[in-house]
Amino acid sequence: MILLFLLAGIRIIFEYKRALKFRFGSYVETLQPGLRWIIPFVESIQTVDIRVITINIVSQEVMTEDNVPCSIDGVVFFKVESPEKAVLAVEQFQFAISQLAQAALRDVCGKVELDTILSKREEMGKNIKAIVAEETVQWGIIVIDVKIKDIQLPENMRRMMANQAEAERSRRAQVILAQAEEQAAHKLLEAGRIIDQSPSAIKLRLYQTLSNIAAEKNSTILFPFPEEMFPRSTKVEPKDTE
Repeated sequence: MILLFLLAGIRIIFEYKRALKFRFGSYVETLQPGLRWIIPFVESIQTVDIRVITINIVSQEVMTEDNVPCSIDGVVFFKVESPEKAVLAVEQFQFAISQLAQAALRDVCGKVELDTILSKREEMGKNIKAIVAEETVQWGIIVIDVKIKDIQLPENMRRMMANQAEAERSRRAQVILAQAEEQAAHKLLEAGRIIDQSPSAIKLRLYQTLSNIAAEKNSTILFPFPEEMFPRSTKVEPKDTE
């Protein structure tokens, strides 16, 4: 009987956990990892995981400041710093953190416009973290980070944003095309000025064109007028004035 009594009180506590020991319902101490023994039928333990814990923020229906309805969900990363406070100060601390994070998400995202939520998710997560961390510090819990995972928009809003993105891409393409045509026009103008200043450049350009035509395996090239009829630039000499 004594052996069974001793064996009944043996507890093994893993490295990543801490155990709160209670005697007749009153907290006595926190047991560290290893092989521990408690008095059977008199003492009991409650273990707490001290690793980083992840809790999903259930998707919340939020009305943004610019009156756009959307569904937003996220995730909270936290760690129990004081197992005693986490167990004694709040009932089911994981559920309490989940509810607090949901309320903070609705509060933060409801005060900004949709564009801010879409473009500044990191900042929104930090704001939610600050609210949750302020409340949970008295529970012996440290909030490590809060991330916004997904933002679901109404179907008509998604179509409008897709059309806006398409219009923006079209505008950029037209701007790039106009810039390219402008550059090409400047180059052609510069080339025309160079050719106009040198009659031999016209002939070189002609020969180059003939070479390109010959590369197409054409056997005969006809000129409707002789080469001498090509315009030649004349250079006007300044007149001396007495």
